[in-house]
Amino acid sequence: MQEYELKRGLQDNLRPDNLKKAMQETFGNVMDRDGKLVSSYGALKQLSVWAGKKTLCVETQMDPSVANDIAANTIKAYNTFLEKVTGLTAKERGKKAQKKAKDG
Repeated sequence: MQEYELKRGLQDNLRPDNLKKAMQETFGNVMDRDGKLVSSYGALKQLSVWAGKKTLCVETQMDPSVANDIAANTIKAYNTFLEKVTGLTAKERGKKAQKKAKDG
Protein backbone atom coordinates (compact mmCIF):
# COMPACT_ATOMS: atom_id res chain seq x y z
CA MET A 1 0.00 0.00 0.00
CA GLN A 2 1.23 3.47 -0.91
CA GLU A 3 0.23 6.71 0.79
CA TYR A 4 0.46 9.97 -1.13
CA GLU A 5 0.40 13.39 0.48
CA LEU A 6 -1.77 16.09 -1.07
CA LYS A 7 -0.82 19.60 -2.00
CA ARG A 8 -2.16 22.12 0.50
CA GLY A 9 -5.80 23.05 -0.15
CA LEU A 10 -6.71 19.91 -2.10
CA GLN A 11 -8.32 17.96 0.77
CA ASP A 12 -11.65 18.02 -1.10
CA ASN A 13 -10.10 15.66 -3.66
CA LEU A 14 -10.27 12.92 -1.01
CA ARG A 15 -14.08 13.02 -0.90
CA PRO A 16 -15.45 9.76 -2.37
CA ASP A 17 -17.39 11.47 -5.17
CA ASN A 18 -14.32 13.46 -6.24
CA LEU A 19 -12.07 10.39 -6.15
CA LYS A 20 -14.62 8.43 -8.18
CA LYS A 21 -14.87 11.20 -10.78
CA ALA A 22 -11.07 11.37 -11.16
CA MET A 23 -10.86 7.58 -11.54
CA GLN A 24 -13.65 7.51 -14.13
CA GLU A 25 -11.97 10.25 -16.16
CA THR A 26 -8.65 8.39 -16.13
CA PHE A 27 -9.48 4.69 -16.09
CA GLY A 28 -13.12 4.53 -17.21
CA ASN A 29 -14.54 1.84 -14.95
CA VAL A 30 -14.93 2.26 -11.18
CA MET A 31 -16.68 0.12 -8.58
CA ASP A 32 -17.28 0.76 -4.88
CA ARG A 33 -16.13 -2.27 -2.88
CA ASP A 34 -15.85 -2.32 0.94
CA GLY A 35 -15.43 1.46 1.18
CA LYS A 36 -12.69 1.48 -1.45
CA LEU A 37 -12.92 2.54 -5.08
CA VAL A 38 -11.69 -0.24 -7.34
CA SER A 39 -10.75 -0.14 -11.02
CA SER A 40 -8.60 -1.94 -13.56
CA TYR A 41 -6.74 -0.54 -16.55
CA GLY A 42 -4.05 -1.89 -18.87
CA ALA A 43 -1.35 -3.53 -16.76
CA LEU A 44 -3.24 -2.75 -13.55
CA LYS A 45 -5.16 -5.90 -12.69
CA GLN A 46 -6.65 -4.04 -9.74
CA LEU A 47 -6.31 -0.52 -8.41
CA SER A 48 -7.87 0.18 -5.01
CA VAL A 49 -8.08 3.77 -3.77
CA TRP A 50 -9.37 5.26 -0.52
CA ALA A 51 -8.88 8.34 1.61
CA GLY A 52 -6.62 8.26 4.65
CA LYS A 53 -6.63 11.00 7.27
CA LYS A 54 -4.73 13.47 5.11
CA THR A 55 -3.39 11.17 2.41
CA LEU A 56 -4.49 9.21 -0.63
CA CYS A 57 -4.10 5.47 -0.05
CA VAL A 58 -3.50 3.26 -3.08
CA GLU A 59 -3.07 -0.49 -3.51
CA THR A 60 -2.16 -1.97 -6.88
CA GLN A 61 -1.92 -5.42 -8.42
CA MET A 62 0.04 -5.46 -11.66
CA ASP A 63 0.07 -7.85 -14.61
CA PRO A 64 3.75 -8.29 -15.58
CA SER A 65 2.90 -10.20 -18.76
CA VAL A 66 1.51 -7.22 -20.73
CA ALA A 67 3.26 -5.67 -23.73
CA ASN A 68 5.62 -2.74 -23.20
CA ASP A 69 3.32 -0.20 -24.90
CA ILE A 70 0.41 -1.20 -22.62
CA ALA A 71 2.69 -0.94 -19.57
CA ALA A 72 3.85 2.53 -20.65
CA ASN A 73 0.26 3.72 -21.19
CA THR A 74 -0.72 2.31 -17.80
CA ILE A 75 2.08 4.18 -16.03
CA LYS A 76 1.13 7.40 -17.81
CA ALA A 77 -2.54 7.02 -16.82
CA TYR A 78 -1.61 6.16 -13.22
CA ASN A 79 0.63 9.23 -12.93
CA THR A 80 -2.08 11.41 -14.50
CA PHE A 81 -4.60 10.15 -11.92
CA LEU A 82 -2.23 10.75 -9.01
CA GLU A 83 -1.44 14.25 -10.26
CA LYS A 84 -5.16 15.09 -10.56
CA VAL A 85 -5.87 14.00 -7.01
CA THR A 86 -2.70 15.01 -5.15
CA GLY A 87 -1.79 18.09 -7.16
CA LEU A 88 1.81 16.84 -7.26
CA THR A 89 3.78 15.69 -10.30
CA ALA A 90 5.62 12.36 -10.30
CA LYS A 91 8.89 14.21 -9.63
CA GLU A 92 7.39 16.08 -6.65
CA ARG A 93 5.88 12.86 -5.24
CA GLY A 94 9.28 11.18 -5.57
CA LYS A 95 11.03 14.00 -3.71
CA LYS A 96 8.46 13.84 -0.89
CA ALA A 97 8.86 10.05 -0.64
CA GLN A 98 12.65 10.38 -0.48
CA LYS A 99 12.42 13.05 2.20
CA LYS A 100 10.00 10.95 4.23
CA ALA A 101 12.28 7.89 3.98
CA LYS A 102 15.32 9.96 4.93
CA ASP A 103 13.56 11.53 7.95
CA GLY A 104 12.30 8.12 9.07
